Amino acid sequence: MLKFLFMMIFMMPLCFKKNMFWMVQMLLLLMMFMFMNSSFSIMSYNSISYMYSYDMISYGLILLSIWIVILMIMASENIYKKNYYVNFFLVNIIFLLIMLYLTFSVMNLFMFYLFFEGSLIPTLMLIIGWGYQPERIQAGMYLLFYTLFVSLPLLLGIFFIFNETEYMTIYFLKFFNMNLYMLYFSMMMAFLVKMPMYFVHLWLPKAHVEAPVSGSMILAGIMLKLGGYGLLRILIFLQEISLKLNIIWVIISLIGGFYISLNCFCQVDIKSLIAYSSVAHMSIVISGIMTMNNWGFIGAYILMIGHGLCSSGMFCLANINYERFNSRSLFINKGLMNFMPSMTLWWFLLMSSNMAAPPSLNLMGEISLINSLVSWSWLTMIMLMLISFFSAGYSLYLYSYTQHGKYYLGMYSFYSGVSREYLMLMLHWLPLNFMVLKIDYSMIWF
Repeated sequence: MLKFLFMMIFMMPLCFKKNMFWMVQMLLLLMMFMFMNSSFSIMSYNSISYMYSYDMISYGLILLSIWIVILMIMASENIYKKNYYVNFFLVNIIFLLIMLYLTFSVMNLFMFYLFFEGSLIPTLMLIIGWGYQPERIQAGMYLLFYTLFVSLPLLLGIFFIFNETEYMTIYFLKFFNMNLYMLYFSMMMAFLVKMPMYFVHLWLPKAHVEAPVSGSMILAGIMLKLGGYGLLRILIFLQEISLKLNIIWVIISLIGGFYISLNCFCQVDIKSLIAYSSVAHMSIVISGIMTMNNWGFIGAYILMIGHGLCSSGMFCLANINYERFNSRSLFINKGLMNFMPSMTLWWFLLMSSNMAAPPSLNLMGEISLINSLVSWSWLTMIMLMLISFFSAGYSLYLYSYTQHGKYYLGMYSFYSGVSREYLMLMLHWLPLNFMVLKIDYSMIWF
């Protein structure tokens, strides 16, 4: 595990050399293939070195992190072309990747907290440094205060656990049962805000709208998954109390997911619509994890991976439009079928994955989650039907609104899609739809 960490650390000085933008991307690609070929046993921890190792959950999320970072560099060609602090941008991204890699691979609960919060800093720099509007400062503050407000109780909870059990290793904590209300709420809230759960989701649309394309991709692709990963790890030693109290989160999430789906129809900003759709998807993930059963955990894991690729691809598409039209408004982004017909196909493919059409990972994840929730209580069926229906609704709404109609005359009419963009979209879509062929790996780890 340490070899990948050192590889990333030694990539940092390389960022300051001239014309190394694509070189860094290629090195990350090399690292990803090295990581994919690591020895792997599904049932146990692998490659334990010091306090780092990976099991099935970490493995998928680390791969997703590296993949999304490679695609972020590919999407941010504008920064490279205009030479807009490009070296600092690369260092920032690699620092962010190191933080994410360590968060997912560390086995010590306190170190997990440290890296979990550490990933906030480079994200904040991305939003404030490379964002578009002056409101990005406010968005950064929202992001910071929402997450920091609930992370202090998490730290105190971790100290309390250490005081009681004298263990910090996440694996050993499964032998304990902490039946304490205060501990439960202090541990849970930090991850639920990060997911984000309805009621504490306000930082997400703001951060997405103000962030540059790379910031949006990493936020949608990985940052939202940190919360889910944390929940999968801590629910193991909060089982007894979870069975009493988890119903609260399921109810809030399902009703909130339905309300957010309706909210998506009111959006006029493309990025904002995609951001709200993320909240709706994550609400199903939260409720699935909270049912505490096998189907729920597996479905949450698969949907997190699927949503990471799908949402990131949709933000790429929104950015491709933004570069042509200089606007993200739905009223101006119209008639794209006349303007870039081949891009319409990619809109269609990613939108269909977003509404969980086969053969995407989102479909497999949602089937597992629906299985889990309906077996937990048949009443959840009502909300699940509404969420699924409206998720198809707002995806089609966004697709038809942007692709059909009369296009705006003030745009760059000579400026169609370039091969880099098509490659980038393909690298989002292919893993999202072809990993279904090997879905058994994701299904048997539990």
